Amino acid sequence: MSETTTAVQQLQRWFSNYQKVIIAYSGGVDSALVAYLSRHFLGPENVLAVISASASLKRSDLQLAKAFCKNHQIPLQVIETNELNDSDYNANPPDRCFFCKSHLYKDLEAIRQKTGYDAILNGHNLDDRGDYRPGQDAAQQFQIKSPLDDCQLGKQALRLVAKHFELEVWSKPASPCLSSRIPYGEKVTADKLAQVEKAEGILGKLGFEIVRVRHYGNTAKIEVPVDRIEELKGSLPQIELSIIDLGFTNVCIDPEGFSSGKLNRALT
Repeated sequence: MSETTTAVQQLQRWFSNYQKVIIAYSGGVDSALVAYLSRHFLGPENVLAVISASASLKRSDLQLAKAFCKNHQIPLQVIETNELNDSDYNANPPDRCFFCKSHLYKDLEAIRQKTGYDAILNGHNLDDRGDYRPGQDAAQQFQIKSPLDDCQLGKQALRLVAKHFELEVWSKPASPCLSSRIPYGEKVTADKLAQVEKAEGILGKLGFEIVRVRHYGNTAKIEVPVDRIEELKGSLPQIELSIIDLGFTNVCIDPEGFSSGKLNRALT
């Protein structure tokens, strides 16, 4: 019996403890898998995926998230959490994610109480335990359940489970919220988030699927995988003009290349 088959059986046993669930859904592979498994094991009438169309979520990711639910007959509700109106959030402290997730889970709990669902689930997985995740503190406060973590599935294992079910997101690159591109202590605004989204969209159209544009005031610092830096340098004159048109005055390439969660280094 393969490890993936064993994982699927563990997940089936986990879901057997619930009848109706709400999923804190973002469209990433983690929460998409949880949403799919919920529908697969419990039936569509017992599942509700909820996504927040906040300014920190790329519009392209929102459309992909909607399409995934439509393709797999997963009931979906789109809400707006308006965390940008919270001064604790937009001041961008190191625990910014705590305030974001608190808004989300508060809204989901209100839906749960109104509709009578058993529990709220998220896509937290085993590998997330070793990462800086203040949002998980909010999850614990609201008693959010994490099937992937409970079944001890890390990122690689859950991607294999998603591939087993032939889910189109199984190889989708991670796409954390746009606020993660702004250094801690620098205010998060809708304008900055829009600048980052449009800048990454420009690079995406040129084939840079894995990319981060960090927002350092007037400077846009681009991160791509190391093996594509030279290619990016060749396109920089064209890219630079387009990004400056968004309101930046300087565009540069990070010579270290792409690194997930790079801004968290300031915390240590």
